Amino acid sequence: MTFRIALNFEDGATRFIDCNAGEKVLDAAYRNKVNLPMDCSDGVCGTCKCHAEQGSYDLGDEYIEDALTSEEAEEGFVLTCQMVPSSDCVVSVPVPSTACKLAPASVEAQVVAVERLSDNRVRLSVKAVEGAALPTFLPGQYVNLTIPGLGGMIRSYSFSSAPGADVATFLIRNVEGGAMGRYLAERAAPGDRLTLHGPLGSFYLREAKRPILMIAGGTGIAPMLAMLELLAVQGTGGHPVHLIYGAHDASDLVELDRIEALQARITGFTFITTCSGENNAHPVNGRVNDHVGAEQLQGGNVDVYVCGPPEMVEAVKTVIAESGVSVAHLYSEKFLPAQSEALAA
Repeated sequence: MTFRIALNFEDGATRFIDCNAGEKVLDAAYRNKVNLPMDCSDGVCGTCKCHAEQGSYDLGDEYIEDALTSEEAEEGFVLTCQMVPSSDCVVSVPVPSTACKLAPASVEAQVVAVERLSDNRVRLSVKAVEGAALPTFLPGQYVNLTIPGLGGMIRSYSFSSAPGADVATFLIRNVEGGAMGRYLAERAAPGDRLTLHGPLGSFYLREAKRPILMIAGGTGIAPMLAMLELLAVQGTGGHPVHLIYGAHDASDLVELDRIEALQARITGFTFITTCSGENNAHPVNGRVNDHVGAEQLQGGNVDVYVCGPPEMVEAVKTVIAESGVSVAHLYSEKFLPAQSEALAA
């Protein structure tokens, strides 16, 4: 039996390793050519201290208090030299991947389909070339994607497909004059080769331990779809999930059939869609933050996931802060313009 361990580094890079039953994470990492921080490897120095975001494991009793206090252990901190998983796990490593001598993983892929969902939304589908495999990723993460024929120009997009799918999908905003938009509109064809670099990002679905509130603006729905796909398979632990999905115009509220299909598969999943454009005929109007209130915040017993344009993400955070409710966790991702050095989508 083996367990899949996702090592999420400080710079957002993620590397997946296989850990054998009874094997310590540090040993599994080295076997997989990942040089995690370490010094003594005996539970004495604390150099290999990380944080287990999710999963089951045993730490034994061979480490000393100076290396890992009981309070830290209760908060999910671990020593990878002592951590023996008993399930798949996600472990946050408090150093950049470069410090562990890791180069970004790259996968060669090819275009399967380019579908225009609205004037401003395109769905790109790709699959790995023969002999390769699509990246394993945590739902919510993204890859850097090269644009064919533009000398290695890269744009970043979150997966909208389920982890493990044979075909990966991405929802792309058609930015006027944008390099990716021009490629998709003018030159893209099935079979085109491109490269996926990643996965990357600390915005990903955590284990469902309480109600979940998802708030998406525009193409920020993409990572939410990947998260919902996993919840449809793994379940929600009996916790409700609510999605607030907004766009300026109703035509840009894409993938609604898929969301409705996911609603049929996920017990306790509800959603609303809203449009912020003036004189909009959509049944529900306003920005997504207009629909975040006491009912959605559950008195603070909720994990909140927010993704979309920067101003939308900040508006949601402001509404929550001004509500006086302290939510259990708030995870966010901002989709920034392509000319920025940050993510573009």
